[in-house]
Amino acid sequence: MALRLIAVHAHPDDESSKGAATYAHYLDEGVEVLIVSCTGGERGDVLNELVARNPKSRRDLAGLRRDEMARARDIIGFEHQWLGYEDSGLPPEGDPVPAGSFADIPAEVSAEALVRIVRDFKPHVMITYNEQGGYPHPDHIRCHEISKIAWDTAGDASAYPEAGEPWSIDKLYYEEIFNAKRVNTVYQWLLDNDAASPLVEQFEQLREWMGKRPYRGTAQVNVGRFFEQRDEALRAHESQVPPDSTFFFWPLELQREAWPFEDYRLAASRVATSEFEADLFQGIEEARA
Repeated sequence: MALRLIAVHAHPDDESSKGAATYAHYLDEGVEVLIVSCTGGERGDVLNELVARNPKSRRDLAGLRRDEMARARDIIGFEHQWLGYEDSGLPPEGDPVPAGSFADIPAEVSAEALVRIVRDFKPHVMITYNEQGGYPHPDHIRCHEISKIAWDTAGDASAYPEAGEPWSIDKLYYEEIFNAKRVNTVYQWLLDNDAASPLVEQFEQLREWMGKRPYRGTAQVNVGRFFEQRDEALRAHESQVPPDSTFFFWPLELQREAWPFEDYRLAASRVATSEFEADLFQGIEEARA
């Protein structure tokens, strides 16, 4: 039986900015990879000036983002499913999310759709966001909540009995890819090897912004040789990603030298593993032998 990985994301583009090189790495290893997008990204801002001139970005942003998602899927090669919920947007603090949007619907209700996908796909590893959603967007937080419910209940025959035969996932990870330790390491590499780079100032700002975030990773997957593929997939989401974005696109050789990893935190496991891992599937084949 092939190993299988499911990654649950809030919006189209999240899968490319938060783990695409990992998915490409495991696909190359023969693992089956399924990405679930909880919403269609209908309320996202168009961040690329050239795309904003496209009438479709105003007339049918949901359709545009579906087209972008299909291109990113083809670039990396994963399977993809939409969970089917409406983007909640990012309302001002204290304002409610739109009625009927993903974050407005109780997590226990939305989780059934994800449990159904889990029981059908039968993944061994699930990746999602941490308790804060990675950052406090209401859809990211709800994505964490329904993923945790699916982890807890997909193997329980009494939970969501109409959603298929029970299946227990072996390991649950939270992505920790954009972290302070990575930023500090890349910054130090720049000081040691290219102190005149204009990136130095950018990384000084990033260090200040992320300085109080502890590094919580417990797994590092070496995926440096898939960074081009990751960036190509991210650029496919052109409404969300300006092509010259220095926030997303750092020189590839810099990344490979300083930090060729994507980082994860093991949140729960039903198999024995070690404190620090280089493989998200560590312990699974032994447990299923």
